[in-house]
Amino acid sequence: MEFAVDHALPVALGVQLRGLIEYGVACGQLMPGDRLPSVRDMATQLGIAPMTVSNVYAGLQEAGLIEAHRGQGTFVSRAAAGFARPQLAALQRRVDDLIGAAAAEGIEPAELARLFNARLHRSHAAGRALRIVFVGVFAEATRAYVAEIQRRLPRGDTLTGITLDEFTRSDVARQRALSADLIVTFANRKAEVVDLMGSDRRVVTIRFIPADQTRTALATIDPRARLGVISTFPEFLPIMKAGVQQFAPHVRRLEATVLQSPDLKEVLRRVDAVVYASGSERIRRMIKPGVQAFEYRHAPDPHEIDEVLLPTLEELRADTLSRRASAAG
Repeated sequence: MEFAVDHALPVALGVQLRGLIEYGVACGQLMPGDRLPSVRDMATQLGIAPMTVSNVYAGLQEAGLIEAHRGQGTFVSRAAAGFARPQLAALQRRVDDLIGAAAAEGIEPAELARLFNARLHRSHAAGRALRIVFVGVFAEATRAYVAEIQRRLPRGDTLTGITLDEFTRSDVARQRALSADLIVTFANRKAEVVDLMGSDRRVVTIRFIPADQTRTALATIDPRARLGVISTFPEFLPIMKAGVQQFAPHVRRLEATVLQSPDLKEVLRRVDAVVYASGSERIRRMIKPGVQAFEYRHAPDPHEIDEVLLPTLEELRADTLSRRASAAG
């Protein structure tokens, strides 16, 4: 991942850097185990004070997103991103043992695959449906994420969504989350979710990418338009601005600010089109008639659903069947 801060934005450089790293973890641009530049190298690269970088790294380490190893450097935390799953690693070793045993018995790989798929289908049919809760930040975006993920879940499994605010304010939402078989959330929110729900909750994270409709909408903006970019959180403004420039390189006039900025009304008055972050929907009531406005929406990475979420569900289902068999025996 390339790191860059925008000195022209009304956001402190340390806040921008923290947002870059958090967004990188949440959206898969920074993978578990990736090494970050040293404090001095990062400071030199961005043109900011080493103390600023050091403070950002310290805050991220306290939040569990990064980890420092003496004499080696600073790395993206495997646990924070939700990829360190010792149960799945153990299961993979058992699968390897099964493959070796089948080969020793002269069973062809294709025959083993047919046998495995048949048993998996039978087990899935016999296993109980799982209840999953997605914990998001904004209600409207959370509903969209839930709808997208639900379409890819096995038949019978149900996914409901709550926001962090609902968890703290609503007993119904809290009980729904605490009784779920699995909690799903953003990588950069995992520590907060675990802190709220308790370390005994099974929490996994998946990455998010800019949604197709976001990229399409940006590509269709009139090249002559003056575009306003509105971020809900200051730390994500530089990332959002860079994303807009990536998907709308033909738009040359761009003004970027944050939802709570004193200059928001002036920016909205000057622009011909607006792209706003999730959580900033209220600006629709503030823009001039005829001004194009749309949300910079993200979507769950389908590869993450297939490679992280679905295997976790099957692991949970297998654990349930194993407990049933042990109880019956």
